[in-house]
Amino acid sequence: MSEWENYALSNVANIQIGGTPSREVSAYWAGTFDPGFPWVSIADLNTRVITETKETITRKGILNSNVKLVSAGTLIMSFKLSIGRTALAGVDLFTNEAIAAIVTQDRKVNPELLYYVLPPVAKAAITDTAVKGSTLNKASLGKLRIKVPTSYAQQAKISHILQTIDQTIEKTEALIEKQQQIKAGLMHDLFTRGIGPDGKLRPPREQAPELYQQTPIGWIPKKWQYATIDAVKEGIVDGPFGSNLKTEHYVSDPGVRVVRLQNIQATIYNDKDRAFVSDKHANSLFRNKVVGSDILIAGLGEERYPVGRACLYPDELPPSINKADCFRLRCLDGVVHNGFLMYFLNTWQAKSQVRKYEQGVTRPRINLGNMKKVFVPKPKPEEQITIFSRLEELTAKVNAETTYLNKLSLQKSGLMHDLLTGKVQVNIDQPEVSHA
Repeated sequence: MSEWENYALSNVANIQIGGTPSREVSAYWAGTFDPGFPWVSIADLNTRVITETKETITRKGILNSNVKLVSAGTLIMSFKLSIGRTALAGVDLFTNEAIAAIVTQDRKVNPELLYYVLPPVAKAAITDTAVKGSTLNKASLGKLRIKVPTSYAQQAKISHILQTIDQTIEKTEALIEKQQQIKAGLMHDLFTRGIGPDGKLRPPREQAPELYQQTPIGWIPKKWQYATIDAVKEGIVDGPFGSNLKTEHYVSDPGVRVVRLQNIQATIYNDKDRAFVSDKHANSLFRNKVVGSDILIAGLGEERYPVGRACLYPDELPPSINKADCFRLRCLDGVVHNGFLMYFLNTWQAKSQVRKYEQGVTRPRINLGNMKKVFVPKPKPEEQITIFSRLEELTAKVNAETTYLNKLSLQKSGLMHDLLTGKVQVNIDQPEVSHA
C-alpha cells in the first residue's frame, strides 16, 4: 500500500495573489485588436486549461499595477466570492486579486493533481469558524491541508487518469454544443422555409420570393396558413395553485406527479426534479390532467430559462397535473400537431411574440389570455409531421450524448472518490482506464 502525506498548503507551495490595473487608465488595457497579455478573472474559470481570457492587459498595465506573472502549468484558484474554482494556466498569464496562483515547490505535489484535490478542501474551509464567510485570504489558504500520495509519480498517474476522463467529458460537451447549434439552425430553416414536395427545404426567400408571404409570424411559405393558439387549441389551462399550495398537499411517491417550472426546458422535459400530491387532491383537479404528448409551456421566466419555453410531456411517464404558471396545451387533432407546435414555441418567431406580452421585471411572465394570442403556423398536417420528425431525430442525438455525459460525470465522481482517498491503489505502470 502506498504512503500518503497530509500537508499544509503553505509547506508545499508558494501562494501569490493577483491584481487589477487601474480601469481609469485605458492604456493599461489592450483593445480588441491588440494582442495584450492574458488577464484572468473569475469569469474565465470555466475550463480546465486557460489559454485565452475575456480581457487582456498591456505592458504598461503590468508595470503600473500589482499583477504578477503566472507561468504556464501553474494551478490558479478563486478564493473570493466563488470559492474553489480552479484551472491550469495553459500559457503565461496574469490574474486579478480574487485569484491565487499556487506555485508548487520541490516536486512534493503535482499541480495537475492539486487541480482535483484543492477545490473541495477550499470550499469546506469557508464553513470553518476560523475562516467563516464567503472568502478566504492568503493566510487561510496557506493553512488548508491536503492529502496526497508521497510518490510524485503516483500523483502524476492519478491526475493523468482523471484528466483522461475530463478530456472525454470536454469532447462530449463540445459535441452537444455543436449538435445544439445544428438543431437551432435547422429549426430556423424548417419554420421559415418548411419542407417542399420533394422532401427538401424550400429555396430561401432571397432566391424564390414568390414562394413566401409576410405574416404576423414573419415570412413563411405561401402554402402555409397561420392562426392564434386560441384558434387551434383543443384546450389550454393554467395550473390550479401557486404560492397558496399548502405543504400538506405534497406527498412522497407514490402519488400524482406535479409539473413545475423546473421540469419545463426548451424542447426537453426534465424529470430529475419530481414532486407529488395525494390522489385525493389530484382527483379534484381533473381539468389539469397532463398526459403523454401534451405541450407544456412555462408562463414564468427564470434566470437561465425564458418565459414561453415549451416541451412535450413524455409518453412513458404516468399522468400528472400542472402547477400554476405551467400551461398545458392540446391542439385540435388534424389541425396542428402537438410536437410541431412545441418546437415552434421555442423559435425566435414565437419568442418575439411572447416578449410583447411579458409582464414583470425580475421574473417576466405571460398570462394565459395573452398566450392564446400568439400566432402559430399551419402547414398541411403531413408537412408538420415531417418537420417534427426531423427535429426529433436531432433531439434524440442530443439526448443520447447528454445521457452519456451524465454517465461520464458519475464515473468521474466515483473515480475521484476512489483515487483521491486511496481507496483504490494506483500503480504507475497501471493500464489506462476505459471510459467508453
